[in-house]
Amino acid sequence: MENRRLILGLTGGIGTGKSSVAAEFKNLGICIVNADEGSRAVVEPGKPALSKIASQFGDQIILSDGSLDRAALREIIFNNASKKQWLEELLHPIIRDWIVEHLNDSDSPYVILESPLLLETDQHELVDITLLIDLPMELQLERAGARDANNSKQIQRIIDSQMSREQKISKADWIFDNSGEKAMISLRVNQLHEKFLVLAQSFQTQNLL
Repeated sequence: MENRRLILGLTGGIGTGKSSVAAEFKNLGICIVNADEGSRAVVEPGKPALSKIASQFGDQIILSDGSLDRAALREIIFNNASKKQWLEELLHPIIRDWIVEHLNDSDSPYVILESPLLLETDQHELVDITLLIDLPMELQLERAGARDANNSKQIQRIIDSQMSREQKISKADWIFDNSGEKAMISLRVNQLHEKFLVLAQSFQTQNLL
């Protein structure tokens, strides 16, 4: 991947506003590679991964239209560590390959990998710098509940299954405090965009030496 573009990893927990921030970067012409989109694409009907999952967990995780019942699968793996590990060992390499392909196809000055599990998986090895979208826990729970209409127990369970806020902060290169008004996101993203353009130019220059 000589002379490749700067890759920025954008991450954050449920309800922190990753998608809103990513959308603002997209409005500025930056290519966004969404890991969640990849995780859905690799288990579409007809994909080998879906057949393997159905063989492992049974047809009860397949909906009538042939697609994956994500809610049913989530319940299975949340309650069984070994089954969760099996699923991750199957999917993570496939999702990584999907991500790499789409990163290589991107043509903006820099490219963003948006992933909720960037720091929990080896996806962080694909990026050069990391931007964490951060919220205080109370506000994160409030926004996640309002957005997804999930019960508080389910949301807390998702949060608990991921890296702690403190760990994420310690690993991130940039912190985006998203606790302010939504109207401020565009302004702040524009400011970051200018900084990332400079970094991207420097990155490409170094790779040419």
